Order: sequence, then C-alpha cells, then structure tokens
Amino acid sequence: MQNNSISKNYLVILSELKNKVRQAQIRAHLAVNAELIKLYWEIGKTIFEQQKAQGWGSKVITQLSKDLINEFPNMKGFSYRNMKYMKQFYEGYHGVIIGQQLVAQLPWGHNVILLQKTNSYEERLWYAQKTIENNWSRSVLVIQIETNLYQRQHVTEKITNFKQTLPQAQSDLAEQLIKDPYNFDFLTMRDSAHERDIESQLVKHIRKFLLELGAGFAFVGEQYPLEVDKKDYYIDLLFYHTKLHCYVVLELKNTDFKPEYIGKLNFYLSAVDDILKGNNDNKTIGLLLCTSKGKITAEYALRDISKPMGISEFKYLENLPESVKSNLPTIEEIEAEFS
Repeated sequence: MQNNSISKNYLVILSELKNKVRQAQIRAHLAVNAELIKLYWEIGKTIFEQQKAQGWGSKVITQLSKDLINEFPNMKGFSYRNMKYMKQFYEGYHGVIIGQQLVAQLPWGHNVILLQKTNSYEERLWYAQKTIENNWSRSVLVIQIETNLYQRQHVTEKITNFKQTLPQAQSDLAEQLIKDPYNFDFLTMRDSAHERDIESQLVKHIRKFLLELGAGFAFVGEQYPLEVDKKDYYIDLLFYHTKLHCYVVLELKNTDFKPEYIGKLNFYLSAVDDILKGNNDNKTIGLLLCTSKGKITAEYALRDISKPMGISEFKYLENLPESVKSNLPTIEEIEAEFS
C-alpha cells in the first residue's frame, strides 16, 4: 500500500513539474522572441537615421548585411532584404516603445506580413491582437488579411439587436464576432444554387467555414432536427460558441432579406433555448445570412425582437473566373494524358 501511495504521489509531482517546465519553455521562447524583435527595431532605427544623416544607400546596407553575417554566421536574419524590412518595421512603429507593443509578441515572419499587407497602424495592431488571441499561423494571417477581415468586422453600423438583448460584456463580444459580408469564396456554386446546396458545401469545407466564422465556433450539426408539437423542424446550421457559452443558430437564405425570415429564426431560438440550452448556457444567438439586405428593412425587422439576432450578407464564387478556366485542362487533354 505504501509503494502504491508513493507511486501515485510521484506521478502527481511529475505531472506538475512537466507543466512547470513547459510553461518556463514558453516564457523563455517569448522572451527570446521579444528581444529579437527589439533588436530588429534597433537595426531598422540605425539604418533609417543613417540614411537621413549620412545618405546611406543600398551599397552600404548590402555591406552591413555581409559584415553582420560574417560576424554572426549562426544567426539568421541579416540578409539585405530583411534589413529593408527592419527599416520598414522601425518606420511603422516610429515613436513607440516597441517592447510594449503587441507586435513584440509575434514572430518576425508575422510582422513582415503585417508590414507588407496592411495599410495603417491601427489595422496592424488589430491583426496582431487577433493573431495572439487565436494563435494564427502565418498562412492563416494572410488569408484573414486578404479577405479583408478588419474591414468586415469594422462595419460602422452592424445590423444586430445584441445591445438591447444581451448583457454588455456578452453583447460586445457578440458584436465583434459578426462580419458583413461573410466570404465563402472557397465555394464554387451554380447561379441558381439552393440553400441546401450551399449548406452541404459549407459542411464539406467545414475547416475553411469555421475559419471564416472565427475562433470559438464548434459545429453541432447541419439540418439539425427539433421536434415541436410532434412536428419536425430543421435548423440549417447549429453551432456552440465556446467563448460566449451559447448555441448559435445560423439560417442561410440565398435571396434578398425578407422580414418574415426573422419570425422563423425567432421560433428556432425559442425552441433551442427550451430544448437544448443547459442551465449554465447563455441565451441562444441567431445569425441570418442573405445575399443582400436593405439596411432600414432589416432594422425594422429586428426592432422589438427580444431574442439576440444579427443579419449579415454572404458571398461565394458563382462561377470560376475566366483566368482560372483558361488554365484548366480540357476533357480531351485529360484523356490524352491517361492514354
């Protein structure tokens, strides 16, 4: 019995020590990264100032690159191209204490992407914050910037009733999650595609769909069945949001917005709150996606509705672009390849 007791105690201690080692590794990695970012900022500052004071041109920077590489052969990052990025980096954050900036927590590769692809200081900081929150890789960061996530989440007047129907902390988070429009360009659909076709394709591409929806969405089901008064009803797409701690009902309409859509969504929210919602869950949220909406019509439709809802547009590729079509092989070419 004593040996078993010692074994169990040892395993508990071992587990605790493993966690401490991992946490120390993470802290050490972050500290090293922050120092490297500050170093690059300092090099960028020196180049910027010497270009102004001494007229440093590309030849001097090329020589500086070679000398630093010779002095520190095991240290990467001193290429001529990277030197230019360092100067851009300093210019982009000129006048701030770089160690106190969010970008000091990001790897250098992420910072280069932000310099290349964003247009303002505010936009860069916003993407830096989202990258840290969601642990985006460089490729995911590129996708989010190229699909204009910042602009789509900064629409001045989003059409929701969250402020009237949710507590402030929850309504603020819900507002941040809504985009307008949603970009489903990873789908290629027919001009006359029905909602079910689009739903099925979204589920088929669920990883890209969840990436577009944003962090925290967990997929529950497509055409999720609910029985009310011995009749079956089907929710287009049902999710659970891990940060808001609530179900999210998503209804998809491949048409212009119509006020009557809100009545059906309201019905689904009531049913989910009654049938699925647990004691620790918050109010179920509804999201209606249409191909287009009239602002005033949508606002009238949401007025006096007591359940939290948002209305957004979505878009997808109706047809392959001509440039892509021209690069696709013909049936004859494919057959010839196999023969």
